[in-house]
Amino acid sequence: MQVMQELYPFEQGKLPSFRGTGMLSSSILLGLASVVLAQNPPLTPPPVAVPTAVAPAPAEVPDALKSTYPATPLVSKTFAYPSGIPYKVDTDDQLIRGRQWGYNMCNSTTQNQDSLCQTMMINSLDDFCIWAPPEPDSEVASTEGEMVAWCTNPSHGTRLIPKDSLYGVQFMRTPDYVQVSGFINQSRVNLKNGDYGGEMDPHGADLRGNPLGGLVYSNAWSHGNNNSYEQVIEWHNFIGSNYFCIKACDPAGPNAAHFCEHIYDRIGCLYNAPANVQNGTFESCLGDNQDYPGVYTDSAGVVQTFSQPPESLGPITNIPYTPRTPASSSCTQYPSSAIYAALNNITVSGDPTSTSASPSETGTSGRTQTIAAGAKPTSAGMKNGVSFVAVMVGLLSLLFV
Repeated sequence: MQVMQELYPFEQGKLPSFRGTGMLSSSILLGLASVVLAQNPPLTPPPVAVPTAVAPAPAEVPDALKSTYPATPLVSKTFAYPSGIPYKVDTDDQLIRGRQWGYNMCNSTTQNQDSLCQTMMINSLDDFCIWAPPEPDSEVASTEGEMVAWCTNPSHGTRLIPKDSLYGVQFMRTPDYVQVSGFINQSRVNLKNGDYGGEMDPHGADLRGNPLGGLVYSNAWSHGNNNSYEQVIEWHNFIGSNYFCIKACDPAGPNAAHFCEHIYDRIGCLYNAPANVQNGTFESCLGDNQDYPGVYTDSAGVVQTFSQPPESLGPITNIPYTPRTPASSSCTQYPSSAIYAALNNITVSGDPTSTSASPSETGTSGRTQTIAAGAKPTSAGMKNGVSFVAVMVGLLSLLFV
């Protein structure tokens, strides 16, 4: 109403009366119009910005239309170490499981406890890695595709296994593979306490591997040249119930795919990588080959192959055989303080000043508890994206209240 009174400064409802000739009335009206325009010039519209050409963002492919399998399976991708390793091995972002969580080009710049390195080593008792979650209190079933490398040696650009995490480890070299087995406080490598765990391998249901793009290397077959690393094509790693095992099969061996079988993901270390590891003992041994996982000789002397039932049938309550533990020899024991000295300064949040007791899972019971549900494929991606958007919306709402 105030604006209206400024534009028309006459008493509301009473227009002035102009008598006389039409010419006079027109002159007076023109004069009034000029006064009003002088006091209230017309607004000049702002210049119109001409939009520049911007390439449209690629449309997100609906899950229903996404493919599952990559053009090249992970086991068919080979890279010389270290010069041939790309930043990311898996670049199939538009497949159903999304993009690779971490990266494969790892060096001193990525060596920290937040590293997302997905290239690991299996060399010796004092130089090996395992796959474990990138974030605390995780379960294998929901993070198998995102696992990152946790190692005992600080020269691989990875996270380090925190001190006081390992309670007994055996490294064993056999004619066809090398294997590391041990007892671990899994909560110190971000695995939820009590999780029975599952398997990581270079296959996965979609042939992209678990973790996606995960690479394994070893100098075990370098004939004494510890600086020469060979890519391990077939491997498997189980972790859960405070126990782990990881096996790397000789790339030149004719039976690598059998010794490092990947179809028995529900029956754990005891059946896939049997070992004589003892809680409290750290040793490096020579050993015989195990039987192929899933293959056994029954009481009648007949060789049988176990068929793992699908998860849809529920928990596995009976396995018709006990795996043969291969003989070991030439074992050399070491104090953990000597071989894992590089871990002494690696702690986790809430660490007490004194060393805690070892996990309750010991001896054989620690291994048998790894027979549990295996891992399930999950989509990788930014887990904190929703929280970030919510915070930004909240800030904008405050600015425009």
